[in-house]
Order: sequence, then C-alpha cells, then structure tokens
Amino acid sequence: MMNSKLMNNNLYKMFMLMSMIMLMMSLYVMLVNKIFIIEWEFFNYTLMNFTVTLMLDVKGLFFSSVVLFITSNVMKFSILYMMEEKFMNRFNILLMLFVMSMNLLIFIPNLIVLLLGWDGLGIVSFILVIYYQNSKSLSAGLITILTNRLGDIAIILCIVMTMNQAHWNIMVMWDTPEYKLQSIMILVAAMTKSAQVPFSSWLPAAMAAPTPVSALVHSSTLVTAGVFLLIRFYSFLCKYEMLNKCLLYVSILTTLLASICGLLENDMKKIVALSTLSQLGLMMTTLSMGLLNLCFMHMVAHAMFKAMLFICVGILINYNSHSQDLRWIGSVSTYMPVTSTCMIISIMSMSGFPFLSAFYTKDIIMEFFVCYSNNLMIMLFMYISIGLTISYSTRLMFYILFSSINLMPFNMLMEEKNLMKTLILMSLPSVMMGSIMAWFVMDSISNMSLKFNELLTPMIIVLMGFMMSYKFSMAYIKMKMFIMNFSSSMWFMVLMSTQMFMKTFMGLSKKYLKYLDQSWLEYNSGEGSFNMIYKNNSMMLKNLTSNPIKNNVLSLIMVMSFMILM
Repeated sequence: MMNSKLMNNNLYKMFMLMSMIMLMMSLYVMLVNKIFIIEWEFFNYTLMNFTVTLMLDVKGLFFSSVVLFITSNVMKFSILYMMEEKFMNRFNILLMLFVMSMNLLIFIPNLIVLLLGWDGLGIVSFILVIYYQNSKSLSAGLITILTNRLGDIAIILCIVMTMNQAHWNIMVMWDTPEYKLQSIMILVAAMTKSAQVPFSSWLPAAMAAPTPVSALVHSSTLVTAGVFLLIRFYSFLCKYEMLNKCLLYVSILTTLLASICGLLENDMKKIVALSTLSQLGLMMTTLSMGLLNLCFMHMVAHAMFKAMLFICVGILINYNSHSQDLRWIGSVSTYMPVTSTCMIISIMSMSGFPFLSAFYTKDIIMEFFVCYSNNLMIMLFMYISIGLTISYSTRLMFYILFSSINLMPFNMLMEEKNLMKTLILMSLPSVMMGSIMAWFVMDSISNMSLKFNELLTPMIIVLMGFMMSYKFSMAYIKMKMFIMNFSSSMWFMVLMSTQMFMKTFMGLSKKYLKYLDQSWLEYNSGEGSFNMIYKNNSMMLKNLTSNPIKNNVLSLIMVMSFMILM
C-alpha cells in the first residue's frame, strides 16, 4: 500500500510539472504568434509519403496542459478512492496509457497516428469501464466499445479515401470528388466519441468505471476527443454546408435529451454524466455556428469544473459506503465545508452563474444563437435545454448539501488535508479560467448588437431554472412508470441501439442450436458416432462370444478365412 501511495504521489508531481511546461510553451507560442511544425518522413511509395508531423500550436499545447493538470489531480484523488485496491500499479498504468493516447490525438495531425490515439482511447476506456469485473461493468463496457468501434470504422474509411491525396495530414486536406463522404465519416467518428444522438447511450453506462476514471474520461479526454477532432478538421468540414445544419439539429436534441433525463435521475454520478452530455451538445452547437475559439474556451472551462465536480461526488460516495443515490445523503455542508464549497463552485460555474468560468462562454453562445438564423422551435429547444441544465444542477446541490441528513449512523464524514489542497487548487481555474481566456481569445470573436430584452434573456432563463429546480426538489412529483422508464433508458435509446437488432440474430442462433447443433450434428458426430460405432459393435461381439458353440464356430470361420487368404 505504501509503495502504491508513493507511486501516486510521484505521478502527481510528474504530471503537474509536465502541465506547467506545456502551459509555458503555450504562452510562448501565443506570444510569438507562430505554429511550430516538426516532420519526420519514414518512407515514400510512388507519390505517397508516410510522414509523422508534430504540431505545436496554442490550442494543442494549452489543452494538453489542461489534460495533464486534471490527470495529476485525479492521481491524488485515486489514493483515497482506490485505497483498498490490490493492483494499484495496473490502474496507474492504464491511466497513463489513456493520457498518452489523448496527447497523440492532440499533437500529431496525421490520420494514421490519430487512429492509434483514437483506438487507444477506446480500448483503454473499455478496460477501465470493466475494471470492477462484474456483469454490470461488462455490459456497460461492451456498449462503450461497440459504439466507439463505429467511429473507428469511420476513421479507417476516411484514411482509405484520403490515400489519393498522397498524404494523411489533417491540416492540408483539399477538395476531392469524395470530400463530402469524407466529411460525413469524420462527423460520425466525432459523434460516437462525444456521444451525440443516436450514440448517447454509452456515456451514462460508462459510469460503471471507478470515479477517478470518470473524472478523467468525462472532463477532458475521451468525450472531448470528438470535439477536438472537429476543431482540427473544421477548415475542411466547413466546405460542406449541410454538415453544419445536421450538427446543429443533432447537438440541440442531445442537449435536450440529457437535460430532461438529468432532471429525473437520482444517481449522483449519472446526473454528472448527463450534465457532461448536455455540455457536449452545447459545444457541438457552438461548432455548428462556426465559433471555433468560443467552443474551445467552453471545452477548457468545462474540463476544469467537471473534473472538480466528479472528485467532489467521488469523495461523498467514498464516505457514504459507496452509495450513489443522492436521496441517501444530505446536509453535507455541515461536516465537509471545503468539499461542499468546491461542489457549489463547480455547479454554479456549470450553470453559467455570473463571473464564474462558464459564464464567459455560455452567455456569448446564447447571444450568438439569437443572432444566428434559426427558426423559433430550434431557439426554444436551446433555451429550454439550458434552463433545465440549471434545474438539475441546483436539484443535485440542494439534495446533497442542504436537505435533511439521511446518512447511516456508522458513516463518518471527514476531509483529508492533502485532498482538500487539491480541491482548492482545482477551484481556482474553475473560477478564473473563463475570464483569463476571454482576455486572450475574445478579440477574435466579433461583437454583437442586441436589444435590451435579448440581453436579459439568459438571466431570465437562469432564474427560471432555479425556480424549477426548487419545485422539483421540494415537492415529490408522482409520475407514471412509463415516463420514469422513458427517462432512465435515455428515451429507450439503449433498447433501440442494442436489443432491437438482437432479436433477428438471436432467433437465427436459436434455430441453429435447436435444429443443427443439438440434432443432426449431435447425432452424426460426438456422442452419436460413439453410440453408433462402439456400443452397437460391442453388443454384437458380446452376443457372439457369450455362447461357446457360437464362439467355436466363429473361431473356425476366422481360421478358414486366414488359410484361404494365405
């Protein structure tokens, strides 16, 4: 135990140092206003060159710094949460492989290496989801990896279609006769990783993984890989105008789905996972309007406050006998003030509370959405989704922090000193990241001229969301079982994406088992052959040898046959 704890502390220091180095490099690249590209050529075949390009730009370096910073804090948190784990070194190695795969995807704009990072994220996430090795984890892991394999297939098809360009560099792709099909494949790959409709069912299921894994996966690595891929490819994708419209409709539907399901959910980790799905829909909506810098700002701000929220929820789960039901816990603010404060900061930041990190992105996104040419229904869905985000976030905060205490008498709530330092360190970017990035990025975002009532609309939505959350928290709403099942199964998306296609193949396999495997094959091979050859012949020989007369006659016949043959 001491060795694994020492290893986690060393990894915490290493990742923190690497994060500081990446941050310094990103500030330098921003200062000189350049992009550094390092290229190695391995071999060439006719006109096609296989090169590996290392690209150091502001977005890549800064996002890598964020990923390494969150990883270092997750390593510190895993000392507490995985205290009784026997194979802690294996867990740490898996997390390091996960971070390495994400950095491959960030720094190397090559489709072949991108596939390695993409596959690495999918395979390691599957291993981490099934880490507890029970039936629930296995089913969640299978949904996760099978959904992500669709994105892997799309990337492979895109690689094949890019071969006629004689390179696989993401940044210098040009129009070809099949560029529309390439764009669709890239969009499908990004949608599977970022869990957009109809691929949303795997993200809440992935909560079967340990909470430190969820803090890393659902904040800055696996789910944001699809968004980062679209940011890298956007100069190529924006040439196909229909793609932006499809992305807009899908992302708004995803945000609405996650918000409604989060409002009716009682599992703490699942509510936070659904909030991640809602924020991913908001990022995709921002991308569909062509606001790359604003999308990147929100992605970084979301990574900071969501990782801190997962760590806070993990601390509560750890001290509540690993129960994730928010109705079994309450009045935590009295016993765990630092954790409660950090949780309030992350929830308020996620809700877009003024002058916290997400306020500087959400408010501008909503203002741009007013100026963007949309129909009234799309705008209404967007505003309802953001209002419901505030509702389920406040409901989560009310149940855990301010409701009556429901803890078991033998549960002792306490705060570890080293972990509290980590939470305070993570709370600083959750408060200041939006304003700091606004100083550097906001110059590239055009100004808007809105009416006074349009400017007040986001604040009205925030207040309405708080009021709705109070209604859901104070009064128990009796709903029909169909509505609850409809919400908990992600609008029956799990059934439609898995079990709907299983009926035909299960029926065929059952007929094969009944009419072929257990009938003709069993009769003509295996036990059937044994019965036919051994048992029948042995019974005939037994009947012949049991009578002395028959035995003598048989011996005479065998001797005469032998003599004739001679």
